[in-house]
Amino acid sequence: MAVIITIMAFELKTPATANWHGLQGRIPLLLVYILSFTVIGIYWNNHHHLLRATHRISAGVMWTNLHLLFWLSLIPFATKWVGANHARALPAATYGVVALGAALAYFALVRAILRANVDDDAIVAAIGRDVKGMASPVIYVAGCGLAFASPYLAYACYTAVSFMWLVPNRRLATSASQVR
Repeated sequence: MAVIITIMAFELKTPATANWHGLQGRIPLLLVYILSFTVIGIYWNNHHHLLRATHRISAGVMWTNLHLLFWLSLIPFATKWVGANHARALPAATYGVVALGAALAYFALVRAILRANVDDDAIVAAIGRDVKGMASPVIYVAGCGLAFASPYLAYACYTAVSFMWLVPNRRLATSASQVR
């Protein structure tokens, strides 16, 4: 995930001029970079807590983890496209599709971990009902559709999901800290 953030950072270009007009042209890319950095940071933190709390890893867990990394690796592409075309529907919807893919992959990873740790009541309790994991894809789908009405409504949806996930699952973080 650190490599993905680094790739995005390399795409940030400084303004051509040292005035407000020069910076103004870079603001859309900077804003989508901030959103993307936040999204990857949230995945990084939650992924860390999830795997620390996990006692058993199966082949299914490994494959779903790779599936998650695939979708996260597409974020730099979507970020660059939105940064260059922030007022256009297709790049905004594509960003949402990538975010949706990552959300579904994370949800699948959680389910694979639950299957691999079926007799581990602590991890089952720590994950709980996973309301955020079920709500995120719904909001991303809404954002993808809204992108064709207004890309800014889509960005509002994507930002809302990030705010929802800023605080990691406390039960999962507590369970992870109790791992030997």
